[in-house]
Amino acid sequence: MDGNGRWAQKQGLPRIAGHEAGVQCIQGILETLAPKGVKFVTLYAFSTENWGRPQEEVDGIMDVFSEAVASQTQALHEKNVRIVHVGKTENLNPDLREAVAEAQRLTRNNTGITLNVAFDYGGRAEILEAVRRIIKDGLDPDVIDEELFSRYLFTAHCPDPDLIIRTGGEQRISNFLLWQSAYSEIYHTPTLWPDLGADELEEVLVSFSLRRRRYGGLNPEDQSPEDQAPEARAPQK
Repeated sequence: MDGNGRWAQKQGLPRIAGHEAGVQCIQGILETLAPKGVKFVTLYAFSTENWGRPQEEVDGIMDVFSEAVASQTQALHEKNVRIVHVGKTENLNPDLREAVAEAQRLTRNNTGITLNVAFDYGGRAEILEAVRRIIKDGLDPDVIDEELFSRYLFTAHCPDPDLIIRTGGEQRISNFLLWQSAYSEIYHTPTLWPDLGADELEEVLVSFSLRRRRYGGLNPEDQSPEDQAPEARAPQK
């Protein structure tokens, strides 16, 4: 959700107004993606590194997040959206921690699109936490594979992301889903998050649909005849 602060500055508004605008566009994003068959959306709302921002901005973001949980949870529930918090909760104040837990309880049986809210989340912190939990569980190193490791991540309830949309013109991954994004397609756009609308999302999905995903291998059409298996090179009758 990059570009909230810059969006506000362009409007001559305080940075916190950008975060408020960023939250307000979430339901529109979900309403655009859900009919397209998208099952999971993960919003990177607040990173573990964001605690290093000026205290006034951090406090403002916490207030915006608290208000969003209070004002939008019921509406999302009525739209059959499942809300899942991805990240740590111990640094949140008790009232916000309980509100997040209640939002998850209320929507846990919903069967529509799943909204993962990555708040106080960092990819490196997630991997370290998974390693700590594996050690505490006393697992034999020989049984640890990628599938098992993934079950110890915050995102164990969902598949790895097919597509990551990076708004605000940024060209880096910024500690987002480091393990899960190994083979994700990435779409960079200069559009600031509050300005990301349905039309551009349609363009993003079209772009994604035209990409050929190889997962480190080769698609048959990319192979020369001598690289193909004998049965693949045989003339068709």
